[in-house]
Amino acid sequence: MAAIETDALMRRYGEVVAVDSVDLTVEQGEVFGFLGPNGAGKSTLINMLLDYTPPTSGEARVFGHRTRGEAVDIRERVGVLPDGYQLYERLSGRRHLEFVAGARQADDDPADVLDRVGLDPDDADRNAGDYSKGMAQRLVLGMALIGQPDLLILDEPSTGLDPNGIRLMRDVIREEVDRGATVFFSSHILSQVEAVCDRVGVMNQGRLIEVAALDEIRDAIGVGTTLHVTVDQQPKLTLSDLEAMDDVTNAEADGPDLTLTLSDSTAKARVVSRIEEAGATVTDFETTESSLEDLFAELIDEDEAVEEASA
Repeated sequence: MAAIETDALMRRYGEVVAVDSVDLTVEQGEVFGFLGPNGAGKSTLINMLLDYTPPTSGEARVFGHRTRGEAVDIRERVGVLPDGYQLYERLSGRRHLEFVAGARQADDDPADVLDRVGLDPDDADRNAGDYSKGMAQRLVLGMALIGQPDLLILDEPSTGLDPNGIRLMRDVIREEVDRGATVFFSSHILSQVEAVCDRVGVMNQGRLIEVAALDEIRDAIGVGTTLHVTVDQQPKLTLSDLEAMDDVTNAEADGPDLTLTLSDSTAKARVVSRIEEAGATVTDFETTESSLEDLFAELIDEDEAVEEASA
């Protein structure tokens, strides 16, 4: 049974289609990154998964339970860190956790949870209204962890966190997955998604335009490994010769430096050998993988170009 399944899920607001016929499956035990520009429909889809917003058509299921009619069964198994949360300013951090534990009939020790998310005992007894943004974010993450939920839905979980807080958040995600939880991770900070996610889904203009592991996306769109090569002299072959090689999609030269884009990282050995066979000595080389930012930008650009062409 999948953790999340949607079938032709759609949400309209008048003439505006916020989520457009989305088919999505998130398997149990994976960390799934959910990406898209502002207004892409990410938050609307999350709200439908939690039955905060009804779909116009289609269906969503969480652990086999339909979101329409079985939301109580779903919420018992899900911990949520929402993007637009509100805390009770006059309640302490400890009381927030005690309230959630009571509602979930969980026996979590608030002190242990607070320590896990990086809040010390003094913070625990302060009113939440006195918390910084980062402290509030840690507290809401702790609230989401109460009861060891089977699914964590984290919407922009690093908002307000400093580098230590971001590192701690990543550690918590890995710990949750190690105990068997599924994590649905929505964020616009793509480097953080890249650090923890097994697969990503990309939304644009309400449509789910890609679902794949990062390596699969690199292969599909040709934004892959960049090979930087330094030679002692220009080889007796042209850039076009290099681009004609299998798995080489682009080649550029700047003095003794050659830069090539590879669709398959294993091609670097063949490229280096080909350059040396052409009369040059390779004095240095290094490879860098395309970042999720690169892949994301390419996917959005391609999608919008297709939409413009079909309009």
